[in-house]
Amino acid sequence: MDPAAVGRLLSFSLYEGLVYGFLALGVYLTFRVLAFPDLTVDGSFVLGAAVAAVLIVDGVNPFLATLAALGAGVCAGLATSLLNTKLRIPALLAGILVMVGLYSINLRIMGRPNLPLLREVTIFSLASQLPGLETRLVYQLVVAVVLAVIVFFILNWFLRTEIGLALRATGDNEQMVRGAGVDTDKTTILGVSIANGLIALSGGVVAQAQGFVDVNMGIGMIIMGLAAVIIGEALFRPKGVARLLLAALGGAFVYRLVLSLALRAGMAPGDLKLVTAAIVIIALAVPYLQKRIRREWLPPAPRW
Repeated sequence: MDPAAVGRLLSFSLYEGLVYGFLALGVYLTFRVLAFPDLTVDGSFVLGAAVAAVLIVDGVNPFLATLAALGAGVCAGLATSLLNTKLRIPALLAGILVMVGLYSINLRIMGRPNLPLLREVTIFSLASQLPGLETRLVYQLVVAVVLAVIVFFILNWFLRTEIGLALRATGDNEQMVRGAGVDTDKTTILGVSIANGLIALSGGVVAQAQGFVDVNMGIGMIIMGLAAVIIGEALFRPKGVARLLLAALGGAFVYRLVLSLALRAGMAPGDLKLVTAAIVIIALAVPYLQKRIRREWLPPAPRW
């Protein structure tokens, strides 16, 4: 592979890693920070894409449409967290219920299973008008980098605030946090809502980048997010809030790079889900096998 092709491959993987990195950050917040197994992801990703697409088709500014997508995701996360905290429905079941319900809601929003955006004004088409951004990949990458930097600094700041510390402590030891007088229901609601807002933001950006929205485009997104988080933790072994966030983004980049290499190697697109599952299994199995080799004691696998 010539250097120019390698550069294009890395640039494209970086762009995809950043736009799907918002999804990874959302999954990181629920699964790692809150210890909340949220399966709303597949539905909220499409919700963000559908809301952004419909608003753009109706002539709304694409940046406002993207913010609306984030807000719609917050509402989806709010629904899941309320089912869990107020009705005491288990987190897994609450996420599944909202995800299933969102399928019909997304169809209602779009009005049909597929909605094209090829001739509409998007955040990427606006960026293409800036001087010096001539090729499609360049302006896509610039938009992705700018959005990722904004999201990273906001999250890094938020997780260091008093509310953010309470949110992180809720996932570490909920009983202790309750004993300290913190309402863990509120921190759970806040964390799950923010996480799904980020996931919907990813969906809205991806929809504008690929030029269409499909009601089934969210299938497997939870596995993609988990893969990015697990890969990032395994490769970068981060400590501290900023490094953890960067690890999630880095894991998304590595994950998309592996998929791009698999496609270049001749693998059929339909086999990529199998590749994703294999990546997650390997990333989860390696730490376990290392401990078995060292003959360390391991507790039984969690059943939730």
